[in-house]
Amino acid sequence: MHETRGRYFAVSPSRRIIMDLMHEARQVPSIPVQRRIDVREIEEIRRRTDPKISWFVIFMKAFAIVAEKNPQLRRSLIKYPWYRFYDHPFSICSLAVERDLEGEPSLFFAHFRAPEEQSLTELQDALGVYKKAPIQEVGLYRRALKIGRMPTLVRRLLWWMTLNFSGEKRAKRLGTFGITSYGALGAESLHPISPLTCTFNFGPISSDGKVLIKIIYDHRTLDGSEVARRLRDIEDALHTTIRQELVALTDPADGQAVRPGAEQRAIILRQDSPHPHRGPSVEDTVAKQARTTLDR
Repeated sequence: MHETRGRYFAVSPSRRIIMDLMHEARQVPSIPVQRRIDVREIEEIRRRTDPKISWFVIFMKAFAIVAEKNPQLRRSLIKYPWYRFYDHPFSICSLAVERDLEGEPSLFFAHFRAPEEQSLTELQDALGVYKKAPIQEVGLYRRALKIGRMPTLVRRLLWWMTLNFSGEKRAKRLGTFGITSYGALGAESLHPISPLTCTFNFGPISSDGKVLIKIIYDHRTLDGSEVARRLRDIEDALHTTIRQELVALTDPADGQAVRPGAEQRAIILRQDSPHPHRGPSVEDTVAKQARTTLDR
């Protein structure tokens, strides 16, 4: 009697990128620090906003607001040609987005430049583009697939050079901090790993409005006491700046007040632009789906 046999199939380019990411992340001595906070009031307000704002966007902006005053959260360790630290002038958030690629669930990384200077609605619009725009029309996704098709030796060399030689290129290509969560699925990641200095994580929100927020940090670059203080600052930002902006979004007329002022030049920002300059650099098909956003 013949047994049914399994099958072999090729590793997709997007999965190869995740393999490379885990290979580099294993070399980082990371430690999680967590804090339980009450977001019941924030959640009640969020339910009434128009448009509805994702918790990813809310926590992303809160983290970036705190990082604006604390460069340690924008810091990276550069090893070559000698050990030194690099502080990027603004935050770049790297957010994992699950997309379907040729019938396979695939992870891509979306970048949000200077979230502290963008409104919640602008960040939400950009997130919508990253989730819905055709994969081949998003620059970051195209580059990831291109790199994923390269031989392993070439990919690992690119990762090594990006992480260890130039702080500026490292920030632009990988981001200054990451954010991840399985909270919407009712699950929590205990210790996600990443090659970045900081990764922000949050769990599911309980029925009493409590949520566990966490920063997994590179202990070569930061200390736990510093991270614990910044978690407290993030909680404060949620209940002040973020709350105020959410309240404004419950009334469309008031919501206009939180958008950039007329004195600032309104332009279309390509969130994954490789250069921190102003200008209409987004592909036309993506620009049609995104509202105007603002770069530094």
